[in-house]
Amino acid sequence: METFLVGGAVRDRLLGRPVSERDYVVVGATPERMESLGFRPVGRDFPVFLHPQTHEEYALARTERKTARGYRGFSFNASPEITLREDLARRDLTINAMAEAADGTLIDPFGGRRDLEARVLRHVSAAFVEDPVRLLRVARLAAQLAPWGFHIAPETETMLRELVRNGEVDALVPERVWAECEKALASPAPVRFFQILRDTGALEVLFPEIAALFGVPQPPRYHPEIDTGVHTFMVLEQAARLSPRPEVRFAALVHDLGKADTPTETLPSHRGHEERSVARIRALAERLRVPNRYRDLAIRVARHHGLVHRVFELRPKTVVKLLEAIDVLRRPEGLEPFLQAVEADYRGRGGGFPDQSYPQADAVRRAAEAVLAVSPQPLLDAGLRGAALGEALRRERIRAVAALDLQRSRNGLDS
Repeated sequence: METFLVGGAVRDRLLGRPVSERDYVVVGATPERMESLGFRPVGRDFPVFLHPQTHEEYALARTERKTARGYRGFSFNASPEITLREDLARRDLTINAMAEAADGTLIDPFGGRRDLEARVLRHVSAAFVEDPVRLLRVARLAAQLAPWGFHIAPETETMLRELVRNGEVDALVPERVWAECEKALASPAPVRFFQILRDTGALEVLFPEIAALFGVPQPPRYHPEIDTGVHTFMVLEQAARLSPRPEVRFAALVHDLGKADTPTETLPSHRGHEERSVARIRALAERLRVPNRYRDLAIRVARHHGLVHRVFELRPKTVVKLLEAIDVLRRPEGLEPFLQAVEADYRGRGGGFPDQSYPQADAVRRAAEAVLAVSPQPLLDAGLRGAALGEALRRERIRAVAALDLQRSRNGLDS
């Protein structure tokens, strides 16, 4: 019975990345032997155990054989005779097919260290095309390792396209698609994930709402990049610069989905795309089981980003309605993520937009502070209750925003 550190922990240590979790492979053991040593079984499809003290994962060395379509269509052999090399051979990429012995010796039968140094994501074997999850994992890993300059080997990219052509990607369950998407959204370069999906043809299968945006024109005056899909990726890139929160980045990614449904005869104008975007976001969120916190922020951004862009033209009453609509009065902590996604939309364009200031965000922040500072206590002391109290409170909030004179402050910024 021998134990080896494997996978991402070995890769990240050699790369100089922080090692967040450690996985081990055990060679020469049986499930009964593992349990006798105090390990707790947790594997559903094959023998995986948690260490009794560290709770790290220990899996028995195994091989696998494709038996049906999809990422669950495999049979596994985890007998004690399976060697470490056989176990490593079933892994996806060479940089993930390295192991480390207890004495620190590196076991690297497939050239993982060489590819790590060359910054190449390369498949281990032809079995790569049997598991559609590998397409998502490679795209996600490329997004996570983007600061190190990794690229996909041409022959591996060919295999990614094969996963789409042979229909394997169609068998991916929504929960797994979203799990990898969420990790990619939290990565240093989330655009890389979606660009790889598009380059391999998987975007149209997994995220058809986003794929449909490419080729849809926008007015050149406001969108020098013209193409809505290009704009969407630029917005996501700006969101990644403005916020580390995956919810903000998701909202940026899907804020314009409704532009794909704009009638052809009205192009390149997209009047009314906000509500069409909301409908598309709801459908996407339901299909992929997207958590409510992602969906709700995305809907607010899709519905109201245009008003924020025009905040200096709005009447105080409309500004208060905007703040109410984005739920600032009940959840003021939600304002900043909302504004970050909206600012990403403004900056995510061609021309000089990415480098321009965005004073609209500060104006909305000031308006929110003014509205939240209005206390209902004087009105309660005056005996107002119910609807009368609500109407009076709104009037006071409108007065507070009017006192800011946002239009004049905008002119001051321009002067």
